[in-house]
Formats: sequence, C-alpha cells, structure tokens
Amino acid sequence: MKKALVLGGTQFFGKRLVQNLLDADWDVTIATRGKTPDSFGNKVQRLQLDRCDKGTLEAAFSSDDTYWDSVFDQTCYSPIEVKDVIEILAGKIGHYVFTSTMAVYDYGTDKKESDYDPYSYPVEMRSRKEYIGMEGYREAKRQAEAVLFQAAPFSAAAVRFPLVIGPDDYTGRFQFHVDRVKAGEPIGIANLQHRIGFITSEDAGRFLHFAAREKLTGPFNAGSPGDLSLRELLGRIESATRTAASTPIVELTDPQSRSPYDVGGSLSIDVTKAASAGFDFKPMNETITELIDLYIHQNQ
Repeated sequence: MKKALVLGGTQFFGKRLVQNLLDADWDVTIATRGKTPDSFGNKVQRLQLDRCDKGTLEAAFSSDDTYWDSVFDQTCYSPIEVKDVIEILAGKIGHYVFTSTMAVYDYGTDKKESDYDPYSYPVEMRSRKEYIGMEGYREAKRQAEAVLFQAAPFSAAAVRFPLVIGPDDYTGRFQFHVDRVKAGEPIGIANLQHRIGFITSEDAGRFLHFAAREKLTGPFNAGSPGDLSLRELLGRIESATRTAASTPIVELTDPQSRSPYDVGGSLSIDVTKAASAGFDFKPMNETITELIDLYIHQNQ
C-alpha cells in the first residue's frame, strides 16, 4: 500500500484529492493546523503543524522510520516554507507534488510551462506575511517553485492551476457573478475583454493524484482547454437568467461589488503537456453551463 502525506487537504479540491487517494487504497496522512474539521474520520491519520513555524514541522515529522511515497503540498505560500519541508523531509519521501498557480506567469493567454522557468529564477527568501495582495501571491508561488526545483533532493512536480471552480467552492467566487446578475446588481470589472482559464475541483483533485501516480516531474499546467472573457462569462449568465448585467464600472471601489475574477489582466494556460501525459480534462463550456444552472436554481 502506498503512503501519502497531504499538507492541507481539508478544503475544496484538497478534500477531493484525499478522497481520490483513499479510493485508490492509499494510506493517507493529512497535516494541518487542526482548525478545519474534515469528514474522513478514521480513514486518515492526522498531524498538526503550522507552516510558518519550522519547529512544529520538526516535531510532526520527527520519527526516523517515517516514509511517504508522495507528498502533496497544498498549503505553501513562501519559499521559506518549501525550504523547511525540503530540509526536514529529505530522505523520508519519494515524490513531491506542489500545488502552484497560473499566476506565476506574466499576463497573457495560452501560457506554456516554459513561460516561467523556476530552475533559473533568482531566489529571495521571505516569509508569507511579506507577500501582499495578488502580486505578492504571484511572487510567493514563483519563489516557492524556484526553491523546490533548485534545491530539492527528491523528484517533484509543480501543478499550475487556473481558477478552480465547482459546486464545492467555498470561496463563492463563481456564484458571486451569478447572484449579482440575477439580482441586477453592479459588478466592478476593469476590462471585460480580459480572458481567464478554469479547472473543475474534481479535475484538480484527479490531476494531483495523477501527477503522483505517474511521477510527473517539472512544471505542468492543468486545466480545461480554452478560456473565457469576462464579457462572455457574464453573457452566459445573462442568457441563462434572462436578465442583463448592470454595466461594470471601472472606477467602482466597493470591494463587495468588485469581481473576484478581475485579476488585473488576461491569464490562461496551454494544457498540451498534461494532455500528452495522458490526462483528459472536462470541457470548460460544459462545466460553466452546469455551474450557472446550479447557482440560478439554488435556494429556489
């Protein structure tokens, strides 16, 4: 039986990853701060740690006979956190799967893995609290990938996800747009022509498991092929709700009205490499239609 360590795994697609591993008869340990309850009961083992406190990692992973075939890192937001894991788990793991993001790329569409090279990116060690806002998040993930690929003594993959959507999305980002269009409320978007990519939470969990099972190495984009402009997304919602969205106001500063998908520019990925490795993603249009329908009829 293969053994997996999941750093995180109690929210959103992390829960789908854990369930996929359990369904495949993996022995699963989840390591979290212990603040978010999970539904796995005695099917998993649990460790408690704080990624910002190296001492808690040392205590959690102190056993000399500990070994995991794969580690899935869902909770890393700084290069220091990757460095700590590398130092503490060296010799205790076989393969490392890091959850990254398409935000490591500069703005643009159909970004390829080669458009950001973590193997040569200059490393600057900073803590997660020093990475502020969207730009901070992007740089934190770039730095984390750079440390991983430049310093890890074990094989590793970095999975670069686009926006993750699904009926289990606790952030409510997709539902935000459906609810406001349905209610005729304004949505703040700087540029309606910006395009974004998506992946379902189901596919996100499946691909992380796939990356470990196939021992993929290096960066991999993972998402539904194609992208959608914000105007097209609102148009799909308008059509389904038979309403017209209020014209987005560029100067709108009310954070409650600003679109959570207004990320500052177009951002989508080319998934040819993942597809060539043998993974099939759910078509984007099918997912968008299903989610719009779900949220339209929710609570009716």
